[in-house]
Amino acid sequence: MSASVHKPLLATVLGNRQERPPIWIMRQAGRYLPEYRDVRARSKGFLDLCYTPDLAVEVSLQPLRRFDLDAAILFSDILVIPDALGQSVRFEVGEGPVLDPVTAETLGILRPEGVLEHLAPVLETLRRLRATLEPQKTLIGFCGSPWTVATYMIGGKGSPDQAAARLFALRHPEAFQTLIDILVAASIDYLVAQFEAGADVVQLFESWALNLDEVAFAGHVIAPNRRIVEGVRARVPNAPIIGFPRGAAGNIAAYVKATGINAVGLDYATPLKFAAEHVPAGVPVQGNLDPLRLVAGGAQMENRAREIIAAFVDRPHIFNLGHGIVPETPIEHVARLVDLVKRGI
Repeated sequence: MSASVHKPLLATVLGNRQERPPIWIMRQAGRYLPEYRDVRARSKGFLDLCYTPDLAVEVSLQPLRRFDLDAAILFSDILVIPDALGQSVRFEVGEGPVLDPVTAETLGILRPEGVLEHLAPVLETLRRLRATLEPQKTLIGFCGSPWTVATYMIGGKGSPDQAAARLFALRHPEAFQTLIDILVAASIDYLVAQFEAGADVVQLFESWALNLDEVAFAGHVIAPNRRIVEGVRARVPNAPIIGFPRGAAGNIAAYVKATGINAVGLDYATPLKFAAEHVPAGVPVQGNLDPLRLVAGGAQMENRAREIIAAFVDRPHIFNLGHGIVPETPIEHVARLVDLVKRGI
């Protein structure tokens, strides 16, 4: 992490409010860009794209060539961790990720000792990005948080209610804790290696923090994320970390206070007034435009963006969507949003 060049987004994560909020967009390297689709067509599959540094660097940089974004985010996926642990992971066209579900009896197939060796190509991508990226741009690494990754490992695919993982945790608490422990340890090693490879900041994607009662949220979300933050900072002192607990709702304040993250990402369902009142004062926030407002564009998008900026004018704020950008998003709408945020016009 270089201190010689001012990086607005990194500075914001560290608690320094900027004159105008820096901006990046979750899933900014992706299917809404024709140049991404061209590279994707040349790869042997989605995981091959993640594990091929030449291609992963290219798609990571594509959005920055089009838009004045303040950060590049590593192109990868949260499911490289179970893949590295030895679970079968594949991406089916039109279906998304498909995994061979783990059970209480088959946790022994997971091989934590080989994770970083397996993920060496991803770390090489980060090193190349660090060498290529303009010095004022922040480089973001990431991983999926243990609960979210576990929902895929147990359920075998994405789920609207994560019922398989929730039941697994209730019926097999010891096996579930073993799985979480494996994921915490792997995530710490992975994120430390990302910082060593050149990441300025990392984000914990807790994409499925919703659908948990307060007891489960404390045990499945807060506790593992806190362990990751503490574990990373034991080896990378003061490591800048963004937490994104999508669907945390009324648990957001407890999450921020207990985990020790630097900044918190807000999903688009979080009311601005609620966030302003419940996220502890001074804690940087990130978000939270509805991705479909970006698809529709026009005055409604611009008005909502201005409302979001105004709501957080008294604290450090990173402008972002409240979830990932969707493939049907018009490129000209992204350009307009970036221009509005960066220049206020």
